Amino acid sequence: MVSVRSRDEPRDREGMLEETRTVYVEASPDQVFRAFCRLGGDQGWLAWNWLWKIRGFLDRMVGGPGLRRGRRDPAWLYLGDAVDFWRVEMVERPRLLRLRAEMRVPGQAWLQFSAVPEGEGTRLMRTALFAPSGLWGLFYWYAMYPAHLFIFGDMAKAVAQLARTEPVVSPPMRARVSNEPSI
Repeated sequence: MVSVRSRDEPRDREGMLEETRTVYVEASPDQVFRAFCRLGGDQGWLAWNWLWKIRGFLDRMVGGPGLRRGRRDPAWLYLGDAVDFWRVEMVERPRLLRLRAEMRVPGQAWLQFSAVPEGEGTRLMRTALFAPSGLWGLFYWYAMYPAHLFIFGDMAKAVAQLARTEPVVSPPMRARVSNEPSI
């Protein structure tokens, strides 16, 4: 079952524009986390890949990295890793992944994924954040906003679908740290 929530309008928080999509996933937070950590590289972005390729081509035309970098590991992301034209800025397993855009944009952009336990499943939250530079930055955000509704909405649904196929992995047993004998 997939239920999608969206804010109809982007939020403006002291100059930071934000657009969030959430999807309820019948999977554990770890499964959802592992699914969104697979984005990029050979896997692609799961939705509208041809548009991501066009964006990567345009980025290379103006001196950005484009999609040529791929990623180091197909399953895991680590702080500082390059993922196409993004850089891993924050990773907190199994709940948060924040990517900072290294593509050419008139401002600073981030793409964040969060896995929040909810009931028997997980709420996947995908947030696009943008700190525009001047009027050109505001124009860019609002010009791209309609495309982002489709791209990021479908991406959230695709990540949710991928999460349901991830194997359930039990957390490793914790080692005893006391000197007391086991019973």
